[in-house]
Amino acid sequence: MTIAALLAMSPLAGADAPSLPAPLAATSQPLLAPRDQGVLAKQIEVLAQRVVSEAKVSGLAVAMVQDDAILLERGFGLVDSGSKEAVTVDTVFRLASLSKAFAGTLSAMLVQDGALRWDTRVSDHLPAFKLRNVQAAQTLTVKDILSHRAGLPHNTYDRQLEADEPYPLLVAKLDGVAPICEAGQCYSYQNIAFSLVGDLVFAATGDFYSHQVEKRLFHPLGMYNATYGRDALEASASWARPHVRRAGRWVAVRPKENYYRIPPAAGVNASIHDLALWMQAQLGRRADVIAPEVLASVQAELVDTPGEMLGSPWRRERLNDAHYGLGWRIYDYGGRRMVFHAGAVQGYRAALALLPEHGFGIVMVWNCESGVPFGLLPTALDRYLGLPARDWLELHRFAPRTTARRRR
Repeated sequence: MTIAALLAMSPLAGADAPSLPAPLAATSQPLLAPRDQGVLAKQIEVLAQRVVSEAKVSGLAVAMVQDDAILLERGFGLVDSGSKEAVTVDTVFRLASLSKAFAGTLSAMLVQDGALRWDTRVSDHLPAFKLRNVQAAQTLTVKDILSHRAGLPHNTYDRQLEADEPYPLLVAKLDGVAPICEAGQCYSYQNIAFSLVGDLVFAATGDFYSHQVEKRLFHPLGMYNATYGRDALEASASWARPHVRRAGRWVAVRPKENYYRIPPAAGVNASIHDLALWMQAQLGRRADVIAPEVLASVQAELVDTPGEMLGSPWRRERLNDAHYGLGWRIYDYGGRRMVFHAGAVQGYRAALALLPEHGFGIVMVWNCESGVPFGLLPTALDRYLGLPARDWLELHRFAPRTTARRRR
């Protein structure tokens, strides 16, 4: 039976169900021969080491996969600039907004089980939920939340969360926010509203959201270093301290608690080995845990996000189209379909990209606020896809300055 037929029979189907991205990773077509895959992995490994040593990034971890094979999985630099402890494949980092894909995937699994529906209204399970527009509060659905179509201004109440206002109070104040569109009608990125899915999971299952992710995703996939929350991060055998810039150098600080208060949006901690396994699962290599129709639903294009084609140079030059799915961004990168997300909280950065049709994935996490490591991602993608060479890293900027001697 085809994947399309499975979808048609599944609770994930329906008039408002996401369309199937085809083909799925189970029939992926690698673009590089195994030997060339190894060459690419070595090239990225060398560049990652240069990023740490030349751009003075405190700590970095990178993984690259092709179908069932892990091509690269390595840590670079230090967990703490004030120590000598090296980053390893088991060192845990904060993932920030890479957490959103776990929320989308868990939700799709619950839809498959019949515990939720994509058109389940927030008010069906959370009767006290309110928005300024009463009708919008009655129509806002699970799918709207996960695709950032709550109708609220960009990043509503993030500043208040950063000022340590509790999540429940911020949700209770959403009825005081003037909408920018009707619920479900426009894209506007959220963290607070997105995290309502955690409340819906609890209402539908009677179990805490983080426990559901651990039980249904982390543990079955072998992601044994993956956790939720600051206490769990700090209890890890090896964990990367966040670094901020002070007096021209990176200084380790304690992780902030605020974004941990919204687990679906930004609560996951994981090692690079965990993320290699996660990429393989999202590429369709673990159908025993994540069914093909679940992947099809979360990785489908739902809402246009043209603003994503602006900003960084690689977005301007490589992206031809941009959408949001259910916890994932879906791009056209140089003519190829790419599933992507990035993340940022104080002292941590992360970026992950998948080419599902080709079974390829790359992810990097680092423990400082440098933007340099982002360049590893388009560098790897360009080389894998055979696109024209472009220096996305520009490491020459960090070469030591030399003073020419005067001739006598």
